[in-house]
Amino acid sequence: MLGAYLTYSLHVGFGVNPLLTLAVTGPLAFGAGLLLHRLLYARVLSGSETPEAFESRSLVISFGALFALQNAALLIWSADLKGYGYLSDPVRMLGAVFPANRIVAAVVALGLSIAFYVFLRRSLAGKAIRGLMQDPEAAELVGIDLGRVHAICFGVGIAMSAVTGSLVSMFFELTPFMGLPYTVTALVVIILGGLGNVAGSVVGALLLGLAETASVYVTASDIRPIVSYGILSLILILRPAGLLGR
Repeated sequence: MLGAYLTYSLHVGFGVNPLLTLAVTGPLAFGAGLLLHRLLYARVLSGSETPEAFESRSLVISFGALFALQNAALLIWSADLKGYGYLSDPVRMLGAVFPANRIVAAVVALGLSIAFYVFLRRSLAGKAIRGLMQDPEAAELVGIDLGRVHAICFGVGIAMSAVTGSLVSMFFELTPFMGLPYTVTALVVIILGGLGNVAGSVVGALLLGLAETASVYVTASDIRPIVSYGILSLILILRPAGLLGR
């Protein structure tokens, strides 16, 4: 949400190309994520006896931060709908018509997903993150700084969320409450693909998008949340580990 509003402000107020604002929203969000982790989550991490305790406490903090940021956005940008037009010209592809901004957003999102996957697989920091995900105690025994890796993960997650908000702002209206529906969708995608599986999340996102689009095309837009939660329920019942989970 903040990434979307920052892109909106830079584009409308200063005429900056929305795609160029990604170079601003991403690093700023990464730095803000590191600061927020240091102030809040690092203390919760050091004071939690078990991973389950850390997860539950951090979830409560995250929802509290969500409401605080929503109200901050209300004070700064008000509750009025905001938006702008960029690359809204139609483009014909494969017998269908798509707005150019959606194609650009899809290409950028796919590129970032591939880059992040390669980062996790090839870089030393990515291997440390994977080790932390698989076995935190073993990762600490081999010398991985858990606090530092946690902070990097949190910062990268916040940065990718901000970049996503910047892309979404090109074709959706902005409100201070726009982030919550995407948060729920992200949880569905993660569970659908398998926890900790980046490739599974990409596959899950594509499948969920196709299912929601087909349901809207056949019925009405109101059916979309029902389809999302229906798919989530089926996956939790039939394959709790996710489509590509182990």
